[in-house]
Order: sequence, then C-alpha cells, then structure tokens
Amino acid sequence: MCPEPEAALTAPHSLEYTYKRSLGPILSQFFTALRDRRMLAVRRSDGSVLMPPKEYDPDTGASLDGMIEISSEGVVRSWSWVSKPRRQQPLDHAFAYALIQLDGADTTFLHVVDAVEEGSMSTGMRVAARWKAETTGSMTDFVFVPVSSK
Repeated sequence: MCPEPEAALTAPHSLEYTYKRSLGPILSQFFTALRDRRMLAVRRSDGSVLMPPKEYDPDTGASLDGMIEISSEGVVRSWSWVSKPRRQQPLDHAFAYALIQLDGADTTFLHVVDAVEEGSMSTGMRVAARWKAETTGSMTDFVFVPVSSK
C-alpha cells in the first residue's frame, strides 16, 4: 500500500559526477574535438560505432582506438520534458532530455534539446548541435535544437 502523499519520503538528487579523473587517450581526443566543435566516436571490431566513444568494447573488453568523426546532427530516439527546471539543470527554461543517435553512430546518448515547447518534441525528430560561442571541451559546450530551429 502506498503512503499518503504528505507522508512520502523525498530526497534531492543530482545527476552528476562529483569526482575528477584522467581522461585517457580516447576521451581526451573526444573532449578536445568538442572544444573544436566536432563530434568523435569510436568504431568497434564488428564495424558498429559508439558515441560517446569508449576505451574498451562493452561486449568483448577489447581495446578500442579507431576514432572517427561523425555528424553533429541526429535523431531523437526517446525524450522526457522538463517543464520546471531546477537551479542546477542545464537550461533556465523548459527543455527536453533526449536519447540522441547522431548520424553515423549506432548508439544513443543522453543530452539536452532546447525546444520551444513540449509540443515541438517528438520521437524520430531531427536535431542538430547548437554550440556555445566559446567552447572549452565539455558536454555543456552544446545543446541540441530541432533542425528547423538551427
């Protein structure tokens, strides 16, 4: 039986990595490319492409080093609307978190879509990266926007 709403326990949660580490050869290339407004991925031995790139094949454990440049445009595969962003979220107005599959990649990754309204979001829609004026080599250097809004 569920507790009454006023009796429910809640706790704040922040989706972040609170530690620092050396990036290593693959992720160093990836974040340097982001600074230069480029998207890099890694090709696995079976020919599939992982974005973001990984140092090791998630299925075989084999070392990966076949970095390739892919498009900064892609398709929304799934999404969730954030109507009232909190202070620590990436945008100060409503936006979507989406699983995005960039053209040339076989995998998705979670990122932000700066859409005008919830009704402008749909699974299968095309999006493109909109880069900040000044980039530093971070996942926050860009957000995605619907292709027609680019």
